[in-house]
Amino acid sequence: MNYQWYPGHMTKAIRMMQENIKLIDIILELTDARIPASGRNPDIDELGKNKFRLIILNKADLADPNVTAKWRDYYQSLGYFVMEMNSKTGNEAGKVKDLIQSACAEKIERDKKRGIVGRPIRAMVAGIPNVGKSTFINKLSGKAAAKTGNKPGVTKGKQWIALGKNMQLLDTPGILWPKFEDETVGLHLALIGSMNDENLDLTELACELIKLLNEYYPQAIKEKYNISDEQIREFEEEPYATPLSAVLSALATNRKLIKQGAEPDITRAANLLLDDFRNGRLGRLSLERPEK
Repeated sequence: MNYQWYPGHMTKAIRMMQENIKLIDIILELTDARIPASGRNPDIDELGKNKFRLIILNKADLADPNVTAKWRDYYQSLGYFVMEMNSKTGNEAGKVKDLIQSACAEKIERDKKRGIVGRPIRAMVAGIPNVGKSTFINKLSGKAAAKTGNKPGVTKGKQWIALGKNMQLLDTPGILWPKFEDETVGLHLALIGSMNDENLDLTELACELIKLLNEYYPQAIKEKYNISDEQIREFEEEPYATPLSAVLSALATNRKLIKQGAEPDITRAANLLLDDFRNGRLGRLSLERPEK
């Protein structure tokens, strides 16, 4: 399946970020804690040369906490400031501000020596589509300063948001990059909802999710939908069935997703599985490990 998705507004967004980077002291890069590597746009590394960097492992409440801790240690070993966050609760908002101050301590001290006092820290908030940037900004600012939505492409232009007198945030649209060198990256982005589902085969995507979860969390789907190994074996014997489609057939049967002719509706089963994964209803799951 082709996982490329790069609408025209992303080209404009990159250009806008390039034009504004000279105004910025620090880049706050949000990445989804379930895919901390695939969820990082390499263009932001290029853009952020010579800038202070803070990586936010967002949606940490949806990810495996043990794996997230390994990712935090990994990025810290590379010299980044790193923290985990659940933007929906926003309980870590104060810690984010403290980390920004710590990351920019060198800049603040340099300004003092030059006699510049009270100039606010300017931070650019960047990341892939649907990673939760706007929700993150709203929690930091304590108000609905940025538009939010559970789909990619809600933020289309730049927005400056003041956090008191000492800090300003530049919200930017979610951006992907024109070509994924590794197809796995595109797959992971599609699974968490960073692409437009209308351009994807969701049944095939759900099968890829089953394959990934079988590797890391082999019981997650079976326990969630009460699927037995015997059920899966029975559906595997059906014409044109595969071990992955058999799981969807069992899921559909157990959730009474039946189409005309008393056949399991694997299309609806695929949609349900993806929605449950994206919203954390399968448990706290991570798709990537730093050691890989």
